[in-house]
Amino acid sequence: MDAPTPMLDRQPATRAEGAAPRADLYAPIHKALRFFLTDTLQRVGSVDTDDASEMQATLGQLDALLVLCRSHLEHENEFVHPAIEARQPHGSSRTSLDHVEHVQAIDALGDEIAVLREAPAPRRDALAQRLYRHLALFVAENLQHMHIEETANNAALWAHYSDAELHALHERLLASLSQAETMQAMRWMLPALNPTERAGVLGAMRATLPPPAFGGVLAALRPHLSEGGWHKLARALGPASAPATAGA
Repeated sequence: MDAPTPMLDRQPATRAEGAAPRADLYAPIHKALRFFLTDTLQRVGSVDTDDASEMQATLGQLDALLVLCRSHLEHENEFVHPAIEARQPHGSSRTSLDHVEHVQAIDALGDEIAVLREAPAPRRDALAQRLYRHLALFVAENLQHMHIEETANNAALWAHYSDAELHALHERLLASLSQAETMQAMRWMLPALNPTERAGVLGAMRATLPPPAFGGVLAALRPHLSEGGWHKLARALGPASAPATAGA
């Protein structure tokens, strides 16, 4: 029998097969982060360093990614890890230590971005390649880290908290976000969700936002969905919703 693959730190399944899904604090924002991380990695890897506009746009996206990654781990440190520790001491130790390393990696990538921005043309390709390799390592680490959070950390939360408590915790976390943080997360989250998840998030949002504000969210989302995804959303939200006409 073949030995298990050492790269995968296998954890218990997030829930028993056939069981009702539990409140999951991680899944939607992690879909956003996976999309943002991998899209940005591809852009950095293919950037034309002789095209000033393209390079600045690419580095600008990387700047935004690092800001979101930093704020995301700060919010987990403030809300999620204390909740785990309150009822399962040391339950978040592994991911807490990861966060310390992630901050260091974010700072180092920021330094490399600054050097590349100011570099003379002959040095840019080599510096961009170095940045790409280090960003790839950061992406790889984050992908594994998110797996641990979605399995081990969720298992701890589900063992000690009801869904009502987890929803309340999530609402407190969301209330702490700035408008800029919210819109940046939504820009990457909504296209990354499947149609059912996307309709659920936007349906809940429509119930709490004034119509002009909800229309603004849809307008910001529209360029990032395929035609098929947009029409599925329109059908899910109903014929009176903005998506039915906003893309016309």
